[in-house]
Amino acid sequence: MTEAMLRTLGAGATATAYAALCIAIYARQRRQRTAAVREAAALSTDSETPPTLVLFASQTGQAETIAWQTARQLRAAGTPVRVMELNALDASTLASADRALFVASTYGEGDAPDGASVFAERVMDSPVALSSLRYAVLALGDRQYKNFCGFGRALDAWLHAAGARRDFACLEVDNSDPAALADWQARWGDVAADQKDPVDAFAPWRLTTRELLNAGSAGAPVFQLGLVPQSGAMPHWASGDLVQIAVASDPARPRDYSIASLPADGELQLLVRQEQHPDGTFGAASGLLTSTLTLGDTVALRLRPHRTFRLDGNETRPLILIGNGTGLAGLRAHLRARAAAGRNDNWLVFGERQAAHDFLCREEIETWQSSGVLQRLDMVFSRDQPERLYVQHRLLQAADQLRAWLDNGAAVYVCGSLQGMASGVDAALKQIAGPARWAELSVAGRYRRDVY
Repeated sequence: MTEAMLRTLGAGATATAYAALCIAIYARQRRQRTAAVREAAALSTDSETPPTLVLFASQTGQAETIAWQTARQLRAAGTPVRVMELNALDASTLASADRALFVASTYGEGDAPDGASVFAERVMDSPVALSSLRYAVLALGDRQYKNFCGFGRALDAWLHAAGARRDFACLEVDNSDPAALADWQARWGDVAADQKDPVDAFAPWRLTTRELLNAGSAGAPVFQLGLVPQSGAMPHWASGDLVQIAVASDPARPRDYSIASLPADGELQLLVRQEQHPDGTFGAASGLLTSTLTLGDTVALRLRPHRTFRLDGNETRPLILIGNGTGLAGLRAHLRARAAAGRNDNWLVFGERQAAHDFLCREEIETWQSSGVLQRLDMVFSRDQPERLYVQHRLLQAADQLRAWLDNGAAVYVCGSLQGMASGVDAALKQIAGPARWAELSVAGRYRRDVY
């Protein structure tokens, strides 16, 4: 057997294994969605007692997880419940409810998360009479941000102003503080009823590779890292998921990173920009990953499902993938999944500083383009011309084509920096699609973001 034949057989075996893994992941996700539908029906029951609404406003999935835990506790205590994302709630449903519990995260500097953006615009901006409603709010936030729990506080104030009556004052949670979460859980019954969603423990993973991707860049260094479990088999995750890195100097605040690979790649890959403070010290997590660790060292991490950024429900749609900087990580995982599934209706719009130094993962992206995995590629390098150009400008330039992709059912995924890129892209999409259509895309799960 010739070397060429051996290479062909090897490639075929790899592709078959990749496809089998994708099928397994899809089947597991489908079973999870079916189970969620069944559980929602079981929680509501046929009781004549009006169900308590358990409503969540989530970005990375934490608020959704807590909402389901709360619903199980209530149901175990004999209370029928109805679990809904806040974007799925209209004013009339809320006004007719007797009781509602809100689990609300905050995005960026006090903004509504994507799971509540349409509700904030359509319902909270309109007068609503809620005099018959009793409610409670659990606000999730991070005190590092100026407007700590900004959306949760705004939601609580809006409900109170609309005539609704508080069961108790808004509970605010800083970085998943266990004491505050325990206070919330203790109000709804047996905490043991919420154990269907255990949080994976941190485990040691070994650093196997680290490669500088932007040598000579005017920006901070970006590294690609490869990690494998210190022991045991490679666990499963889906494209779009996150990983949390534990930092010894700040154990209460694990850092989230988008995963840039799939389990079939044989390692968990990250794209990490090295953060440097004014005094010359590195960021706690980025410094650990890009400098302190040497090859063979271990770091404590855990996988974190990011259901709102997965392809769930959009597997058969065309995809428009938009990002900048290390935001390429989440988009790259999706493109690897699409390539493995044989889906070539993909459009990547990606921005960085200069093509000569900042074309991250260039070989892989150009291979996707030449092989047809990328039906369209728009690379936007802001400093390669006198006028600064960014991905939102390219979207506006390609408005007609973007509308055509949306008409064909495309879903839009955005990954990268919240300030500048994500806000600019959001404004451009609203302008191109129109506010009403933009809201429809959000509600339908065709507009998803992993931004930071």
